[in-house]
Amino acid sequence: MAPEDTPVAPERRSVTVRRAPKYVPFLILGGLLGVVVAAVIAYGLPGDEGYDANSVFGFFLTFCIAGGAILGAAVALVLDRLSVRRAERAVVESVPDSVPDTDGEDRA
Repeated sequence: MAPEDTPVAPERRSVTVRRAPKYVPFLILGGLLGVVVAAVIAYGLPGDEGYDANSVFGFFLTFCIAGGAILGAAVALVLDRLSVRRAERAVVESVPDSVPDTDGEDRA
């Protein structure tokens, strides 16, 4: 029996498992919410006749997108903190490859 054919005892490790939110979708959703808020402000509310509604929309768009993205990030951070509290511990063990690599390279 060759030395590489000898069975190796599986290595066990304790890991933490949790569901963490992805931040980019929260930022995008917050930005889209900001676009909706800017549209409501510009086109839904009565305004000054001296300003075009499209100009008002563009002005508020810059601030509302930034505010919505910040709000989305804050929600993601709160959900991330809640997921840390709900984290669970698990024990995993390594499983050796059933088919060894045969590409000729020595991998360590």
